[in-house]
Amino acid sequence: MQRDQSQANKAQADQSFDGLAQKFAQNIYGTGKGRIRAAVVWQDLLTCLAQLPQRPLRILDAGGGFGFFSQQLAALGHQVVLCDLSADMLDEAARQLAEQGLSDRVRLIHCAIQDLPAQLEGEFDLILCHAVLEWLSAPRDTLLSLLGFLAPEGILSLMFYNRQALLFQSLVVGNFDYIRAGLVKQRKQKLTPSNPQEPEAVYGWLTDAGMTLLGKTGVRVIHDYMRHKTDQVTKFDDLLAMEQRYCRQEPFVSLGRYVHVMARRPTAAAWPPSAATQNNTDNQSSTKRA
Repeated sequence: MQRDQSQANKAQADQSFDGLAQKFAQNIYGTGKGRIRAAVVWQDLLTCLAQLPQRPLRILDAGGGFGFFSQQLAALGHQVVLCDLSADMLDEAARQLAEQGLSDRVRLIHCAIQDLPAQLEGEFDLILCHAVLEWLSAPRDTLLSLLGFLAPEGILSLMFYNRQALLFQSLVVGNFDYIRAGLVKQRKQKLTPSNPQEPEAVYGWLTDAGMTLLGKTGVRVIHDYMRHKTDQVTKFDDLLAMEQRYCRQEPFVSLGRYVHVMARRPTAAAWPPSAATQNNTDNQSSTKRA
């Protein structure tokens, strides 16, 4: 496993999780809602892999934290580059990779996504960008910068915190003051995304860049709306089955706490130059994921 570092210019609006690696890992993937997220997104990733060349792939996990999916993809024999703004997250990734004997398949880069052009060369068959956009001050520019690393016919796996789901849940629980405040909390919480995204806007960024949308999945389309919270635990197996049953159907996709969208880059001849060269011109402030 290779470990590279760069000096990132942190913007105050973008989020790093230094000092929170263990809490983050537990809150995101060590809970029932995390198990739903992992199962639903992994199903989508397997679908993506089936549409890519059947060989060891070159994969970029941008803002991937401790590399939850990077580890699973490396275990399948793929070569992965995992970048993150948090040194603590990468230390945790290094520890877990070493325990599994996967260190030689994953290169770790300590940098912001916006700094990747100075760290990387070449193209990737698959790019993951999960739960990153909602922590950024300039999500569209950062997303477009990533597309320049995508190989012709390559696939982007993009998951983001859904503003419409946040609005709907706030409505049904009667949190009207929060809605009138524009869904902005008075006190900033480190593990609560600061910039939830409008799905239609994100889809538009991708299609405007020439990407073809392959599919959309709602992540936690039921869990967060359950009237009796104890059912989230006592009925978890049934809940997971229902999440997997309805997560790719509307209107449930649009109710997902997160939305996972998959998109393919066209052939090189059809690729818009403006999108393909964004990674050389993006000088936005630094990034981080959740």
